[in-house]
Amino acid sequence: FADLEAAAEADLRTELAAEVSERTRGEVGRLRFADRLRAAIGHQVGVVLPAEQSFTGVVREVGPDWFLLVEPPAREVLVSLAAVAAVRGLGVLSSHPGSEGRVAAKLDLRYAVRRLARDRAPLAATLQDGSVLVGTFDRVGADFVELAEHPPGERRRPHAVRRVSTVPLRALVVARSL
Repeated sequence: FADLEAAAEADLRTELAAEVSERTRGEVGRLRFADRLRAAIGHQVGVVLPAEQSFTGVVREVGPDWFLLVEPPAREVLVSLAAVAAVRGLGVLSSHPGSEGRVAAKLDLRYAVRRLARDRAPLAATLQDGSVLVGTFDRVGADFVELAEHPPGERRRPHAVRRVSTVPLRALVVARSL
């Protein structure tokens, strides 16, 4: 009987381990990139972008398709999740899917870009092709942003604007404060 009991306990442990493993895979399968990043708010990460671009900063905010970093000394960097090649240093923690709330889940890249347009802050916008446009976001549409290009270090004034570029939001990789 002792052998049968030991074999039954071993079978139960094996079944339990298999069930735990299956449930863990299922839970991990529900995680989104934004869930991993939300768990890193307040922590420093390294971001790798296309064309061998990379930078390091502290995660400040995370939206469903963007995140905001602060680079030393205090430069803000808005990053489109769609453009990220990799993030280093996230650690093992993740936020629970949906824990950001229904309102925050709707605050997409347009919302973040609209905040920059409202602030009228000069910035450098890096596009998918690696080009950089310097200026101020003027207007944000459903799927585009208009950037008034002007010299770095100057505020957006009519006499300083060289041209206005309309950029599809899908082409925006990074918007970095100047």
